[in-house]
Amino acid sequence: MKRQRRQFPLIHEMEFHNLSERNLSIEDVFIRIARFMAQDPRAVYNIIVATDAQCHTGHTVFDTCIVSHRVGKCAWVCYRRVILPREINSVKEKLSLETSFSQEIAALFDNGRRNMLEDIILPYIDQGADIKYFVDIDAGTDTIKNKTAAYVSEMVERVESMGLTARVKPEAAMVGLVDRKTKQPYRFKISATAT
Repeated sequence: MKRQRRQFPLIHEMEFHNLSERNLSIEDVFIRIARFMAQDPRAVYNIIVATDAQCHTGHTVFDTCIVSHRVGKCAWVCYRRVILPREINSVKEKLSLETSFSQEIAALFDNGRRNMLEDIILPYIDQGADIKYFVDIDAGTDTIKNKTAAYVSEMVERVESMGLTARVKPEAAMVGLVDRKTKQPYRFKISATAT
């Protein structure tokens, strides 16, 4: 008798997508961000990494977004999806994994890549151009509204230990953007395997 098995993507695939492009490498992402910034080098930019998770039957979806936000105007956004083949019901475990996935992507913004982006706006600093880097954490400090409040300081310390700025709700606005993506369950590929 043959048994059906669900096929999940590898946990650490570095494949990014957005509304118009699929299968972007991390290098492609940095090229797109640089191109986006070069269109208006006098602007203020926030580079934000945010992850959100959603449990579905038999799996948990983690989406990590990279947002290049031209403040007051528009943004370029892409995301990476990670599927864990189990339901994660622990608030602390889910928040810890969300933070870890954000840290993993934020760490790719090394000095060389940051310098590349900063070089785009450098000639326009005296005209107000600026760039800031954030990691938005899906947690809030209000103990009444948020089950995550007990873990906020631990997650913020993890991000700040990397030299990045952590934001939590309500300042962590990009988590809402990611939240919409995670509501979509993973479409399983079914393959027949022998038992």
